[in-house]
Amino acid sequence: MGSIVIVGAGLAGATAARTLREAGHEGTITLVGAEAHPPYNRPPLSKDLLAGESERDSIFVATREWYGENGIELLIGERAESMDTTAHEVRLESGRVIPYDQALLATGSAPRRLSIPGAELAGVHHLRTLDDSEALHAELAAGNRRLAVIGSGWIGMEVAATATRLGNAITVLTLDEVPLGRVLGAELGEYVTALHLAAGVVVRRSVAVKEVQGRAGRVTGVVLEDGEVVPAHAVVAGVGAIPLTELASSAGIAVDNGVLVDAAMRTSAADVFAAGDIANVLHPVTGTRVRSEHWSNARAGGAAAARSMLGQDVSYDDVPSFLTKQYHASMSYSGFPIADEGTRVVYRGDPNAGEFIGFRVAGDVPVGALAVNMRGVSTAIAALLRRQTSVDTSRLADPATPLEQL
Repeated sequence: MGSIVIVGAGLAGATAARTLREAGHEGTITLVGAEAHPPYNRPPLSKDLLAGESERDSIFVATREWYGENGIELLIGERAESMDTTAHEVRLESGRVIPYDQALLATGSAPRRLSIPGAELAGVHHLRTLDDSEALHAELAAGNRRLAVIGSGWIGMEVAATATRLGNAITVLTLDEVPLGRVLGAELGEYVTALHLAAGVVVRRSVAVKEVQGRAGRVTGVVLEDGEVVPAHAVVAGVGAIPLTELASSAGIAVDNGVLVDAAMRTSAADVFAAGDIANVLHPVTGTRVRSEHWSNARAGGAAAARSMLGQDVSYDDVPSFLTKQYHASMSYSGFPIADEGTRVVYRGDPNAGEFIGFRVAGDVPVGALAVNMRGVSTAIAALLRRQTSVDTSRLADPATPLEQL
């Protein structure tokens, strides 16, 4: 039967625990999490929960009772201090030592912190945890606040959209020429940016932030490199995330932009697997390493790691994907990391009508796709991208041609 310890009580860890039980594992399962909350879904933190439109309890993966009912020991508020891959033991900061036959590392990531003067002022927020979201909601719920968002990735732009809906005035400050351009490419990034501009968001491109200005310990504005001050009652820093790999690296497990795993989610240490944000997977389709910090990867990767731990044949070939809703646009993006140069966008549907798929194509090979207000297309898009083969782009653009036939 064997004992399994899962370090990291986020979606990847919780999904792995559930999958293990549903697949028939009868040994012990211990799920260890540093946060004081049971595992929960993070996407609502910048959307519905931040807006106050969903209840706190709705974001949890399962009730506390579910873990006990399924024989899963849930240790929350417990941080793993060290791991001995020879002795097969995990030591917690509390001093407890947990032996294992197999271990799964799903320690997630942490927001990259601002490292400029004034970053410690009250009113400066990073968004990663339930507590972070609730603190930011308290700042913005009443509306009529000036919010400066530093960074124009998914988190920054989602916060901008949610805060706007709450009646606040938003300025996005970004080093990039195009918000979300690093992920979507410039053309599709401009489409999303236009949604924000239409809603009244001010987007300042290609600007560097020098410091956060304050008075009496509280934020009053953001100082740009040229000395201009952008007034702000609050600041959100969305400047990326860092995979939490310290436990793995201190145990001698191979780490490079995450924990290195093969397509079966196995690390360099015997009987140790990794999933979620920290897993840098040797992808069987691209032959390159792919690390994804999105909800879909946490769920699918956690399940894949569990099946692999049970001895099943696993080749994790999921296409990285992300779901978001900003204003009236429900969007999903799927695709492998690729430079914008050398790609073009092929539209299926009319962007002006707000319902379309924008395929990023390298040569004639689809490598990414942004679907806007389109239902039921995710599976077909993923299958198309996974094939990594040339297609007839005139048929790709034709809504009458089923994606499955390309």
